[in-house]
Amino acid sequence: MHKLSWLKKVRIAVSLIFLLLSGAIFLDPGQWIPVKVINFVTWPQFVPSLIRFATSAAIIASGFLLFIVLTLIFGRIYCSSVCPLGTLQDVIAWVRKKVIRQRPLRYTKARNILRYSILTLVIISIFSGFSLLLNLFDPYSNFGRLMANLVRPAFLLGGNGLAGILEKQDIFWFSKTDFKSLHFASITFATGFLLLVGWMSVFYGRLYCNTLCPVGALLGLVSKLSFYKIKLDKHACNSCGSCSKVCKAQCIDVKAKTIDYSRCVSCFNCLGVCPSDGVLFINPLIVKHTEISPLLDDKDNKRRTLIKAFLFSTVFLTVKSYAIRVTGGEKPTEIPEDRTLVSTPPGSETHDHFNSHCTACHLCVSVCPTHVLQPSLLQFGLQGFMQPYMDYHSGFCNFECDLCGKVCPTDAIKSLLPEQKKRAQVGKAVFIEKNCVVYTDNTDCGACSEHCPTKAVNMVPYKEHLKIPKVDEKICIGCGACEYACPTKPYRAIFVEGNSIHQLADIPVQEKIIINKTEEDFPF
Repeated sequence: MHKLSWLKKVRIAVSLIFLLLSGAIFLDPGQWIPVKVINFVTWPQFVPSLIRFATSAAIIASGFLLFIVLTLIFGRIYCSSVCPLGTLQDVIAWVRKKVIRQRPLRYTKARNILRYSILTLVIISIFSGFSLLLNLFDPYSNFGRLMANLVRPAFLLGGNGLAGILEKQDIFWFSKTDFKSLHFASITFATGFLLLVGWMSVFYGRLYCNTLCPVGALLGLVSKLSFYKIKLDKHACNSCGSCSKVCKAQCIDVKAKTIDYSRCVSCFNCLGVCPSDGVLFINPLIVKHTEISPLLDDKDNKRRTLIKAFLFSTVFLTVKSYAIRVTGGEKPTEIPEDRTLVSTPPGSETHDHFNSHCTACHLCVSVCPTHVLQPSLLQFGLQGFMQPYMDYHSGFCNFECDLCGKVCPTDAIKSLLPEQKKRAQVGKAVFIEKNCVVYTDNTDCGACSEHCPTKAVNMVPYKEHLKIPKVDEKICIGCGACEYACPTKPYRAIFVEGNSIHQLADIPVQEKIIINKTEEDFPF
């Protein structure tokens, strides 16, 4: 056995840990996973880390820089061990091997035109302020959408069913979790993506990583310059193909005894299978072996220097573009309450900031306890496809909750202090008198006022003994509790019009409680 075959075991262990943790943070029904653990899992994810670094330029958001450095040393470690979508593909391929007997994978030519075209288009779209392509191709966000839209509903339904069975036996180990089904568009998109990735994984291994994934294409360019590489010893190799059969990236050409490093995902599967120990993991610039890797000539060194300059300038310009660009995209959307602008979560500051930084990973959707955050269709226009918005028909923003800002990996939703969150005005309530049951049925209601946490909706005299709502926009925070509680259908009598730029609501006036001291205290 090859002396470095242990690298494969380490890679498998690390990748399974990140897969399980990444899945758990989207499935957490009781929200028992600490925020620090969630941040630990999302910190190294490449695209979210890059976007967050562009905003804050802090060490806490520098996960992508770490993996650029690691890629320069060891190759695509991120793709093989940290990216949950990559590990999911490996799991699908492993199941295929156990269930379906097929011919092993073999070397194929690189589809460079496709993958570098996608990378170029994604970079161009970033410069132009159109983040849709990045959202659609980012591997972490796609994994998040699979977990939030497909796995989580099934997981919660199964858990509720088990809890119901145990309750009949007077066993209360599990509590039921209230959740609402997600939008049809998000489920359809996630299902289509799973079928695509599943098909690629079953028949072509890591084809998605080396054709459609912009992170894989970028790190593939960087990995060409890595210090340690897997090499075929041309003297020991007899072109038996053992290494090529286990190469999930299909990048080992045993006939030419070469490896396409731009596609190699550093899985180390090949290290322990060569019968002649002809597969090595070395630094070719240090190990002087003419049959393994001759020293680079001046022409190659110049070419690599140019590639390095291009890569680092691309990363720098991409980060800079995120920090300075201004995007539009508040496309009016007609809905029953004549709302022209939906609300974005507290801490997102503006629609521009949210649309340009959110990768639609749906982590905030998964942790939202009231289910007010739902995936959008065209509420933000095509620019914000699948990005979460405040759907007040599904829920309302809990006055005391600040989870979405704590878990957002890109700072699209910034974490707010409790007193800041309680005054963050994401929208303003609008009252439609002719839809109100007080007007239509001459009956009492007041559901909107009862549920308003700031008492921005107050009941005022209407006629005879009836009272009708009146909105104080100065203290309204746009939480949507009034709209969610309104019983009128199909049109609400009160709804929230979103603010494109979040404002600061006034502090509600506290009513003084007058105590009549003349009354006798209760004797006991």
